[in-house]
Amino acid sequence: MTPVLEARHIDKFFKKPVEFHVLKDISFQIPPGEFTSIMGKSGSGKSTLLYILSTMDTDYRGELLLKGESLSGKPPNRLSRIRNEHIGFVFQFHYLLGDFSVLDNVMLPARKLARKSEAEIRHDAHEKLKTLHIGHLADKKASRISGGEKQRVAIARALINDPAILMGDEPTGNLDSYNSENVFQIFRQLKEERGLSLLIVTHDEDFARRTDRILEMDDGRIVGGNP
Repeated sequence: MTPVLEARHIDKFFKKPVEFHVLKDISFQIPPGEFTSIMGKSGSGKSTLLYILSTMDTDYRGELLLKGESLSGKPPNRLSRIRNEHIGFVFQFHYLLGDFSVLDNVMLPARKLARKSEAEIRHDAHEKLKTLHIGHLADKKASRISGGEKQRVAIARALINDPAILMGDEPTGNLDSYNSENVFQIFRQLKEERGLSLLIVTHDEDFARRTDRILEMDDGRIVGGNP
């Protein structure tokens, strides 16, 4: 079975103020339907790796494949479309547009992709919000909802184009324990009911130990987790 995501011998260097080898020969695969977490101390390279895997950082050595297609060396406009179509991303901070409605925030990536009609996008956005139990917030301004609700909206936005993989950079890091648990259960449900692959960077050990696999990072290398 073709991995949803595969990294082959990824190396990353920071050039300034002096050259620093931040990622060292990273290789691993994410099979379809696996819920994987990445853990490691601050400075171990977790977020740097995630931004390469999400195609937001292209300054690296090695090869990145999505559903068997090599992404390395592709032009920025092509990567932008691939990212919008196949990769959902949830940040620690939701980055919603506060003056827009919840529904409009969720619809934005689908409007950018322009694969469906406006009516279809609106319907899909409503369905995503209902799935996350926040359908009643559709017409509210994003600035007028709670932190936990904002993160659910951010997840709905990440799912609007039905991506092959959902990535997250500390998506529960700014939430209390109640809302963190809600987010975990949403992720688990997406894996179990939709077969979605997830790759989440987290400092939360309780969160990580309930995922299918933990990739441990230290000093720019994967040091545990059967990559």
